[in-house]
Amino acid sequence: MHLVTSAIVPVVILLVLGFVIRQRFVQDPGFWRGLEWLNYHVFTPSLFISSIAVTEVRTMPVWPLFLTLAAPLVATALMLVGLGRLLRSDGPRLTSVVQGSIRINTYIGLVFASALHGAEGVATFALCSAVVVPTVNVLCIVVLARYGAGEKTVTPGHIVRELATNPLILSCLIGLSLSVAGFSLPDLVGETLGLLASPALVTGTLAVGAGLTLRLRLQDVADVGLSSTLRLVALPLVVGSLAAATGIQGTLLASVILISSVPTAPSAYILAGRMGGDTTLMASITGVQTLLAVVTMPLVTVM
Repeated sequence: MHLVTSAIVPVVILLVLGFVIRQRFVQDPGFWRGLEWLNYHVFTPSLFISSIAVTEVRTMPVWPLFLTLAAPLVATALMLVGLGRLLRSDGPRLTSVVQGSIRINTYIGLVFASALHGAEGVATFALCSAVVVPTVNVLCIVVLARYGAGEKTVTPGHIVRELATNPLILSCLIGLSLSVAGFSLPDLVGETLGLLASPALVTGTLAVGAGLTLRLRLQDVADVGLSSTLRLVALPLVVGSLAAATGIQGTLLASVILISSVPTAPSAYILAGRMGGDTTLMASITGVQTLLAVVTMPLVTVM
């Protein structure tokens, strides 16, 4: 019951509220782009820095964490690409299935982490993001560059720039550096980051709700079903088993399982549009997974 009242119901309310506000009251796309920009570049990075900086990370199992989170994502992407080539799948559709199977919605995961484990949950979820976000970005960019309908001029330098300018990755690195160095933030900086971090969970989830697309073409059902099964069921089970086998425990284990069970992110649609993916399929995958995750995430987290 605690999980229902503290995480599931608030997430559903915020998703529905964001959807209704977008459909009925604030339909200007510029407003939502601005809100997403603020959340991605300011609010969530502030949350990551302020939470990781006060967490003792030097005793955490770094290599088991990296293996547990990165290896299943790489294996999933390789499996889907191999299957797509075997079945001679349409390239843009294949890229959207890959993105839908491995990309994560950080905001929904953070809401659950905060509700279940408070500040420690947010910090450990942010640490997991430091592994998952760069891994997913590299995989998605490479797959889109190879199989998307857009330009094929993606270079290693382009990938490095994408990672080096990603606000979530940078904020994780800053927080990790502060924690490892044992450096305490000055009160002024800490208070400012705290204020900037406070809107992150609410605005992020509202923006996800506003971006929901509730349309599904008949020809997309199989691809949506495959990516949703991998993203919401198979990956959490595999990652959870690996984490337990490598000795990851406590709140970190909960965050590892949580980050592997979140739906795909709306940013997948943007990347699909930029690099020649199937945007219609991508929007359907994102919408269906977000709705299904309200049911699957609680089941996974209590297993």
